[in-house]
Amino acid sequence: MADAQAQLAAAVETLDYGAGLHRLLASPRREMTVSIPLHRDNGAVEVLTGYRVQHNFSRGPAKGGLRFSPAVDLDEVRALAMWMTWKCALLDVPYGGAKGGITIDPRNYSVRELERVTRRYTSEILPIIGPEKDIPAPDIGTDERTMAWMMDTYSVNVGYTVPGVVTGKPVSVGGSLGRPSATSRGVVQIALAALAHNGLEPRRSSAAVQGFGKVGAGAAAFLAEAGVKVQAISDQYGAVYAAGGIDVPALAEHVELTGSVVGFAGAEPMDAAALLELDVDLLVPAAVEGVLHAGNAGRVRAKVVVEGANGPTTGEADAILQANGILVVPDILANAGGVIVSYFEWVQGNQAYWWTADEVEDRLARRMLAAWENVLAVSKARRITLREAATVTAVERVAEAHLTRGLYP
Repeated sequence: MADAQAQLAAAVETLDYGAGLHRLLASPRREMTVSIPLHRDNGAVEVLTGYRVQHNFSRGPAKGGLRFSPAVDLDEVRALAMWMTWKCALLDVPYGGAKGGITIDPRNYSVRELERVTRRYTSEILPIIGPEKDIPAPDIGTDERTMAWMMDTYSVNVGYTVPGVVTGKPVSVGGSLGRPSATSRGVVQIALAALAHNGLEPRRSSAAVQGFGKVGAGAAAFLAEAGVKVQAISDQYGAVYAAGGIDVPALAEHVELTGSVVGFAGAEPMDAAALLELDVDLLVPAAVEGVLHAGNAGRVRAKVVVEGANGPTTGEADAILQANGILVVPDILANAGGVIVSYFEWVQGNQAYWWTADEVEDRLARRMLAAWENVLAVSKARRITLREAATVTAVERVAEAHLTRGLYP
C-alpha cells in the first residue's frame, strides 16, 4: 500500500493538487470485510476472511479482480483497488477501481469446498456488487469457473440471470471470446512496442518471464510466436533456462502433466531468483508484487522491464532501475488487457450481442497501443518516467471526474 500511496503523492505533486483533493483520491470509498464459514468435506467447520474494497467510482461502476491467496489482507486489497482505479482511467475505460480477496490457499481445498467458499463470499458482498455497482473478475487463484459460481449466486438471489455482474466467465454463460488470453496479449503488445522504442527487433531479442500462470504462460507463448527468444521461465516451484530459447508449447504440456516447470527436459534448471538478473533484452515479472526490490534491482540487466503482475517493482527498485537506464513499463499500462476485454465482455453482456475473437483482439490492440503512445508522449513532454506519466494521466482523469461531479451534499 505504501508504494501505491507514494505513486499517487508524486502524481499529485506533479499536478499541483491541494491536500483535500489528494486525500479524496487516496481514500477508498467503501471497504467490506466478511467472515466466510465453510463446511469442509470432512465435516469440520472453518472460518475464512474475505474482503472487497471499492477505491473509486467517479468514472463509472467499480471494477476489479477477486484473488484467492494465503497472502491476502486488507492492506493488499486496498493497494490493488487503487491501482485498478488508475488502470481503468489510463485506458479510458468507464470504470472505477475495486479489488476483492479471500485469505485461502486454494491448493488445499477441493473443488466443492472452493465452490462453497465462492458462493458464501458472493452472498456476503451481494449488497455492494452488481453490473451497475461493482463487477468482479478473475485474479490469482480464481478462474472462469469461479466467475460462473459468482454469477449464478448473484442471479439466484435477484431472481433472474445477470451476465454483467462479473467478467471473465465461460463463453457458455456470457463470457467473451479472447478474455482468457487478454492480459497476456496486452502485455506482449506493449512489450513489443517497448522493444521497438529501444531499437530492438523481436527476432533479435531475448526474454525472461517470471511466473507461468494465467499471465506469464500466455505472455511467454505470444512472445515466442512473435520471434522473441524466451530463455528463462519460472513458477513458484523453480525455474528453467535454455540459451537457445525454450519450447514454450512443450513446457506448457509439461506443466499440465506435472503442475510445475521443474523437471522440464527441454531446459536446464536454474535458481528462480537469478532469473530476474539474467542478461536479456526483456524481463516480464508476471507473478506477484514486490519481486524487484532494493536488494536485487541493482543486478537487473534487462534493457526493458514490462510489468505483467500488479506492483512487482517497489519504489526503491524503481529508482535504481531508472538510474541504471532500464526502461520500465508500469503495470497499470502493461497488464491492462484484462480489464479492457472485461469491459468488452460487460458491454456484450449488457447488449446480449457477442463479438468475434478477431473483433475483440483488434479492439484490444488498438486500445493498448493508443494508451502506450499517450503515456510515451506525456513522459517526453513532462520529462518523467513512464510510470509517473501513466499515473499522472490516470490521476488527472479521475480528479477531473471528481471535480466535474462536485461533492454531495
